[in-house]
Amino acid sequence: MKLAFIGMGNMATALAQGFVSSGKLAAADITAFDPATDMLADKAAKLGIGVAKTAVEAAKNADTVLIACKPHQVEDAITALGDALSGKALLSIALGWDHARYRALLPDSVRVQFVMPNTPAMVGAGVFLFEETSTLTAAELAEARALFASIGAVHTLPSRLMGIGGAISGCGPAFVDLLLEAFADAAVRYGIPRDTAQKLVSETVEGAAKLQRETGLHPGVLKDMVCSPGGSTIKGVTALEHAGLRSACIGAIEAIMED
Repeated sequence: MKLAFIGMGNMATALAQGFVSSGKLAAADITAFDPATDMLADKAAKLGIGVAKTAVEAAKNADTVLIACKPHQVEDAITALGDALSGKALLSIALGWDHARYRALLPDSVRVQFVMPNTPAMVGAGVFLFEETSTLTAAELAEARALFASIGAVHTLPSRLMGIGGAISGCGPAFVDLLLEAFADAAVRYGIPRDTAQKLVSETVEGAAKLQRETGLHPGVLKDMVCSPGGSTIKGVTALEHAGLRSACIGAIEAIMED
């Protein structure tokens, strides 16, 4: 695959770095364009990827184009690319730009796949949602899925569920970060140094998530395994229930979905 990034912000940089580090793509097979030329030159030098002077130049050097600019810039980017997209596969990580929205702008010769990433992709632990509706060829889709799977988990959702899926995987890291910060503050409150507190909490959350994922046990079952009768954990669980933790978590997603 010869891949062109249109936009080279933090997420695009994380993806490019991950693709190269995983061995799925050679740096020489990646070209990027971003109007912030100084920033692009710096990132490209660190990654070893190519730099294009225009979006059209980037697209012409690739068989697959990855739209990674901000959502409000997508329409202008597509217009600027023009015929350079003809016959290409187009991947997009721009929020809200699903298959139907691209189809309204693009000719049938451009094959489209919407992918929703999240920030843990920066450390090779991303969650990538592939919209089920796609016009990539079977070979292109398999190659795209393998590419993203090299730096995280890949899931396919129907178009109607991409919104809620993105609320969980895309916004979820920020919610988890709030919990990490809060429990680290509690540890500091009782004397643990800040750096140690943050490591303890992050490692605990990572371990709990891995335990649930690898055992397949319901989170409630795993919670019960830690809650001895009259013990410390059930006291803490009770305090969280009184504080409305579950309701707050559901409410956060409702606030996103009902906006």
